[in-house]
Amino acid sequence: MKYICTLFLLTIYFNADAAINRHRILIDRSPRLTADTDTVVRKKSLSVGVSYGSDASFFGRTGPVKYPFLNTDIIYNAKSGIFVYGSAYKVFGSIPTIDEADFGVGYLYNLSKKVSGNISYTRFLFDRNALIIKSASSNDIDFKNTYDWKFLKTSVILDYLFGESHDFFVTISNSKYIETNWSIFDDKDYLSFTPSFNIILGTQNFVEKYSLNHDRDNDHYIFPPPQKYAGDNSQFNALNYSIKIPIAYNRPHYTFEASYKYSIPVNVEGILRNHRESFYNLTFYYVFY
Repeated sequence: MKYICTLFLLTIYFNADAAINRHRILIDRSPRLTADTDTVVRKKSLSVGVSYGSDASFFGRTGPVKYPFLNTDIIYNAKSGIFVYGSAYKVFGSIPTIDEADFGVGYLYNLSKKVSGNISYTRFLFDRNALIIKSASSNDIDFKNTYDWKFLKTSVILDYLFGESHDFFVTISNSKYIETNWSIFDDKDYLSFTPSFNIILGTQNFVEKYSLNHDRDNDHYIFPPPQKYAGDNSQFNALNYSIKIPIAYNRPHYTFEASYKYSIPVNVEGILRNHRESFYNLTFYYVFY
């Protein structure tokens, strides 16, 4: 544990996380499985987006099999910094027409030219047949602060999830935003790149609850029963390390993004067969002013 704390402090002090200068708050590691953009915008806007992902991931954990998904979302930003949003998810191969719907509200703020952040509350609603590992949680309180070092950005995100299970997470995201100074088709478009390194630390009681809710006698689960790991799941440990490379094509009102993430789960308990995995995501969103 002392090595995790040391790594946590060094990462905050020396590194940084990227936040593309876009028009909405969308954070990949958060419960909303969307694009890599978050910033404070003091203008009224409405964002509508759609995303495809190769597998559903939740705070560094995945289900016993791959669950590709399609996600749509809408976010309204007010000039005051208040925002409201909604999302719907369909997991391919699952029984429900819609596996999950999310609704939330939050507030974006600037403490200085270098420090910005947001705080939000999200409510998750799941179909009873939903198979994604996220389905063990119903509520999330998310608090994020970002420091701009000019050459890098650092984001530290705190999440408290509660419902059928209670968990606390700390995510440290470090990245560099790069924007081309040349155009593709005309003088209104450009490419952007945001390579990042991310660390997720926290508890994982949601894994135990998910396993109890979806206890099936098949090859996707590892027995003995999940209660054996309840004490370990309550411990605060490193959960995941990942490297992500998003590439986006940008125009004044819309963005198309493709991203690759290589994920390394650690301290995985014996209930799920999590392993190193590559994730692929495609996202398109349009912004109305």
